[in-house]
Amino acid sequence: MLARTALLLTLALAVTPAAALDLVLTGTLRKAAEIGEVVIGARTSSVPFSFEERGGPVGYAIDLCREIVEDIGQATGRNVRIRFEPVTSADRFDALTSGRIDLECGSTTTNAERRKRVAFSPVTYFSATKLLVKRDSGIRSYRDLGGKRVVVTAGTTNEAALRTMLAKAAVTAEILVAKDHAESFAMVRDGRADAFATDDVLLYGLKAAAGPDGAAFTVLPEKLSFEPYAIAFRKDDPALATLVTATFQRLAESRELRWTYDKWFLKRLPNGERLDIPMSDELRTSFAVLGLQD
Repeated sequence: MLARTALLLTLALAVTPAAALDLVLTGTLRKAAEIGEVVIGARTSSVPFSFEERGGPVGYAIDLCREIVEDIGQATGRNVRIRFEPVTSADRFDALTSGRIDLECGSTTTNAERRKRVAFSPVTYFSATKLLVKRDSGIRSYRDLGGKRVVVTAGTTNEAALRTMLAKAAVTAEILVAKDHAESFAMVRDGRADAFATDDVLLYGLKAAAGPDGAAFTVLPEKLSFEPYAIAFRKDDPALATLVTATFQRLAESRELRWTYDKWFLKRLPNGERLDIPMSDELRTSFAVLGLQD
């Protein structure tokens, strides 16, 4: 598919460059061909998906997006550079729809409501909303949150999940909102909140990123919601949607999808810590549909 697209572009360019762009490329691919750049929206504290290291943004989602950009380069016949643009959970979708970024590469849940605004890649991870608390807090369940302060990160799906569970259990708690996951974690660490509700893998990542200090916190086992992650991009861009799916199929068939997963979830993170999260049965099945074989 990608080779065929690149061939069509090459043949068209032999006639006239301007006509080639009109004939073959649309949307994000056309933009990349014209300016030689793809802008990736990156998060600063979504370990291990997208977070800052000394050399810039790194992580599982960043690696997957680099592969997408590589295929964009193949499809456009250009050496396409990557420019990173920081985004938050609150502004990531506005950044996409406004054109400030081309791919949102973080820890983003795909659901029906969000698909009204943006498009998504195949699922990259399955997570669930859970609670992080201090080990000595005495909190063992969301049912213990009566009169407590619970922080969520702005723009996430976790607040609605938390409010639903608290309402069902007739538990009254104060819900606080932080600007990003790092601030949410800091509020529990500093005693400004009693619990932090977000996706379990992000909680494990924050604990790991904290090094030895992470041992003071625990993630409660209860699942408050189901969160499938994916890479987000603009809607109504069928050429990019086809390319993104083809990228995931290529990575699955070559087993690079498994190797990339293992790199971030089983091997050591840049700070030397490990998450030790084996691939779930749900994700293995999803990747198998794309062509990954055990």
